[in-house]
Formats: sequence, structure tokens, C-alpha cells
Amino acid sequence: MTTLTRSRQDYLKALYVLDQGGAAVPTSALAAQLGVSAPSVTNMLARLAAERLVRHAPRAGARLTARGRREALAMVRRHRILETFLVRVLGFDWSEVHADAEVLEHHISPKVLDAIDRLVGHPHEDPHGHPIPDREGRMRRRALMPLAGLARGSRAVVREIRDADGRRMARWKAAGLVPGARVWMREVRSLDDVFELDVAGRRLVTGSEGLEGVMVEAHGGVVGRPTPATGGRAR
Repeated sequence: MTTLTRSRQDYLKALYVLDQGGAAVPTSALAAQLGVSAPSVTNMLARLAAERLVRHAPRAGARLTARGRREALAMVRRHRILETFLVRVLGFDWSEVHADAEVLEHHISPKVLDAIDRLVGHPHEDPHGHPIPDREGRMRRRALMPLAGLARGSRAVVREIRDADGRRMARWKAAGLVPGARVWMREVRSLDDVFELDVAGRRLVTGSEGLEGVMVEAHGGVVGRPTPATGGRAR
């Protein structure tokens, strides 16, 4: 692991999370993701650009360089392995592990991380369904779409929960919207913003806000129109 400061690691990981199809990440989006001021973001991006970790131009946003992407993926790998360890070994609830993993990821050695990875069986996904990069930064890709993008009558499997808010994750868990859950979109009333679903045999009625961040893999039938994935806190 290179000797980047915690702040630099957080910025690189946030840029990776916010990257949607290679487009430059606006300063405002990065500031919101990290909970810091726009001037602070501008100053840090200038440093990261000087270190060849990002490409940044004023008012044009920022992109990771190849080196910056490798560093970001290394942090993503650390975070997701640690979340898996906290859930599988220490018995933490999956909705509560994000903040602890955020702290731990900056303070363990590569040797300890490898030992934890072995202990939890070299997982391919974390407890929230996110794929875990391997040591070379390679990650399995899946064609996912937001649950709210499913059309009436479509069936799908929940694959990822893209949010770090503990309260929202706890509600999803209580409703059965967890990775691996099978869902059937029974009814969509777009004008009223009402979705009626069958989640693992249980009926759920909610609005689009209650589904935001739940990503699914559709199976057969009419799947509706894919919509852009939303962000959420850096994971």
C-alpha cells in the first residue's frame, strides 16, 4: 500500500464512486460526497493533479488517472473486505458496518488485510452486494438497474444496496430488500409515485424514494427503462 494520507485516499475513493461512465466529476458533487467545502475540494484536487493521481481543470471537474484509479480500487477492496469481516466474523449488522470500515481501512497493513481476506474465504461480494476488486483491481461486472426502473410485471433479483445510511439500510432489511432477494413488480402508478412489489413473498407498497439505491438484475419479462444509478456516500 502506498503512503497516501487518509484525506487523499478518501478523495480518490470518492472520485471512483462518483464516476458515471467516465465523465468528469464536478467539484460540487465531490464536496457533497465528502461533506467538505468546495474550496477545500479545489485545493486538494490541485495537489492530487500535481501528484498525477487525477486530471483536473477549473470548472471542468476531475477524473482519476490510471494510477489514481489503482489507488482508489485498493481502498475499495480494503473497505469491502473489512465490511465482510465485521459482518461474518464479528457479527455486526450489515446496516451498521460502513462507518467502522471507513476507520479501519486506513490503519491496517497489507499483511493483515490478506489474513482477513483468507479468514472470510476470499469473498467476491461484500454484505451489501458490491463486488470486491481482486489484488489487481479487477472486478466482475453486472448489468444492473434501479429497482424503481422495473416495469409492471417484471421480476428481478436484488444485487446491490448503494447507500451508506444506516436507517435506510435497516428499513430495506426489515422489508426484505437485501442482496439475493427475489422481487416482482406487481404494479406501478407513476403519476402517484407508488410502487407495489412482492419481495420474497411479502407485499411492499412504497414510493420511489423508498427504493432509491436498490439495484437489481432483471430476469425475463418487461424490465422497463434503465435509469442512471444514483450515488450515495462513498463506500
